[in-house]
Amino acid sequence: MPEPQTYATHTRFHPLFHFFAIPIFGINVFVTLYFLIRYPSVLYAWIFILSIALLSSCFLARYYGLRNQDRIIRLEERVRLSACLPDDLRARIGELSTGDLIGLRFCSDAEVVDAVRAVLAGEYKGRGEIKKRVKDWRPDTHRL
Repeated sequence: MPEPQTYATHTRFHPLFHFFAIPIFGINVFVTLYFLIRYPSVLYAWIFILSIALLSSCFLARYYGLRNQDRIIRLEERVRLSACLPDDLRARIGELSTGDLIGLRFCSDAEVVDAVRAVLAGEYKGRGEIKKRVKDWRPDTHRL
């Protein structure tokens, strides 16, 4: 059984991305740069440009996936908060930033009301601080 998720263990590495694709494409940039400097030619210049494009595409694929995930989390949390919050706070859901909502997703339903009050009062600043203050961690095992 996997270890329970906490603030300390909630970050996720994708081994194929973080430990294979990025290092290989990164090394490829340096290798092609070496050949371009050592044997200057239009061909090596073009291969160097392609290697940068490959590395950039790899980062962009990850970036786009994470931004889409953030949009989905924002929607999910707004729906959850609409059901969990009392009327006075429900009317203020629109004041929460995407970062606030991402941090609040780890709060259990029992503590989310107090956490939202604290965020709206300015006591919690940013997703990192919100996540650090979660007492009853609600794991998210489906994220990228």
